[in-house]
Amino acid sequence: MTTAGIIALVAIGLVALASAVIGSLGVRVARSTSDFFVASRTVGPMVNAGAISGEYLSAASFLGIAGLILRDGVDALWYPVGYTAGYLALVLFVSAPLRRSGAYTVPDFAEFRLRSSALRRVCAVFVVIIGWLYVLPQLQGAGLTVTTVTGLPAWTGAAVAAFVVVATVVLGGMRSITFVQAFQYWLKLTALALPAIMASIFFLSDNRTFDEQAPPQFPEYARVDVRTDVLLQVAEPVELTATGVVDGRRVAGSPVRWEVGTHTVEAGTELEFVAGSAVPVVAGAPVSDSSWLAPFPEGRQHGLLATYSLLIALFLGTMGLPHVLVRFYTNPDGRAARRSAVFVLALLGLFYLAVTLLGALSRLYTPQLLVSGDTDAAVLLLPTAVLGSGLAGALLGGLVAAGAWAAFLSTSSGLIVSVAGVLSTDLIGSSKVRDFRLAAVLAGAVPFAMAVGLTRLDFSEAVALVFAVAASTFCPLLVLGIWWRGLTAVGGIAGVLVGGIGSASAVAVSLGGYVDSGWLGVLLYRPALVTVPAAFLTMIVVSRLTVRQRPADAEQVLLRLHAPERLGLSRDRLEDRPHSS
Repeated sequence: MTTAGIIALVAIGLVALASAVIGSLGVRVARSTSDFFVASRTVGPMVNAGAISGEYLSAASFLGIAGLILRDGVDALWYPVGYTAGYLALVLFVSAPLRRSGAYTVPDFAEFRLRSSALRRVCAVFVVIIGWLYVLPQLQGAGLTVTTVTGLPAWTGAAVAAFVVVATVVLGGMRSITFVQAFQYWLKLTALALPAIMASIFFLSDNRTFDEQAPPQFPEYARVDVRTDVLLQVAEPVELTATGVVDGRRVAGSPVRWEVGTHTVEAGTELEFVAGSAVPVVAGAPVSDSSWLAPFPEGRQHGLLATYSLLIALFLGTMGLPHVLVRFYTNPDGRAARRSAVFVLALLGLFYLAVTLLGALSRLYTPQLLVSGDTDAAVLLLPTAVLGSGLAGALLGGLVAAGAWAAFLSTSSGLIVSVAGVLSTDLIGSSKVRDFRLAAVLAGAVPFAMAVGLTRLDFSEAVALVFAVAASTFCPLLVLGIWWRGLTAVGGIAGVLVGGIGSASAVAVSLGGYVDSGWLGVLLYRPALVTVPAAFLTMIVVSRLTVRQRPADAEQVLLRLHAPERLGLSRDRLEDRPHSS
């Protein structure tokens, strides 16, 4: 293992150790069911904003967005815009009323609002589905980080991350991970800001520009290991040395000349390029820098359709994410919940500014990733690409690796808490701490098995699919449940099932590797444009048809959701119970 790999491994270990130590502070005061589920609703706005930002900024944000910007250019900027704007919807429509409901989980809120145990069970199933699908890219991201910086097998990173997360949740619950996630947010921001500043200094001193009609060039000799089969687009003739299978022909260290067009490279092939060579890119990505700077470059079909559907998923999916929603249950009151969401907008803006800058600069300093298609590794490789493989590059690379691990751990912790809470209270039917701990182990074991067994998608692509499911299920239920007295339990169940089954089926097909370049393929990868309106419409129509089943106390419940806490109408749904093991 190289010096850089050793430093990165030590940095990752320090992050895990620091998380465990900080989490132990919460263990000392976690003595009740309320402590484990919602930290006894005593978390202030600033601390909660740090914790929300820590768990929300996942592998998709830390690694995936920069990788998409490297590959797709300005089209990828909709991801940080959508992720951040989603919190604006939370501030306007959900955060304060949700806190005033006194619920502990989304299914608990559904039963409180519509008096239906059947709706509660349906919501519980989708909380688990969304949570497991979201944990999956986090664990795969941990594996990618370990493989990239140390060369160890990917499953080792996923296993260690799963163990650390489950142990933290089992020991301290929500109160424990609140402190951990706030710490991890500031670590992640530092791990992105420093390399962004350093790379910007080098970029300005080099007097380089992105606005070129030609494709990017390798700044120095580059060796690219292709790990999966890839189809490359070549805009200018390029000469290289290849070992493996290229264009269906096996070569062993032989010179190869690629003419303009597409060329196939099979997994396990090694490609070598000399300095100044034009960079081939994965087919479908912008070939030249000028097209990389323009939206919807030539050759990308149905780009506007995909963008609209993506924005719907990201903007509305945020308010349907269980691990985000549970955070607002930890505030003392609705006003504090709204203030937390406002603070989060500022923290997210700082983070995504650094990510965007790193993604753009990666096109100049790590162009070899455009060949291998492994663009998610851009942030991890940029420090050594800019500073070299010496001590400075190794130390900065170690910091970035530590920040990446903080991203995986913080998001996974929140997800495991929300899934474990639903498994224990809604599916097992117990509010005992012992059952919560057992549920946490199960909540971590299933996505770990999936992470080892499934092929990895781009992180932001995978998370966008999860957002589509959340937007198609809990967003309509929360918005209509909070703001429309006419919603019925039957309408809620029908809408959640229509949106959930439709979006989850699209996710399954996408994860199964189905590829279609037409509008059908776009909607399978971006189903929110269809499934979200379908869910809203189904809830409204079915509720109108079953108006007599509307809860008799609907007006009183809505009053409780919207009235200030000082009127004394709000109360917790789950009575506090003594700590038991």
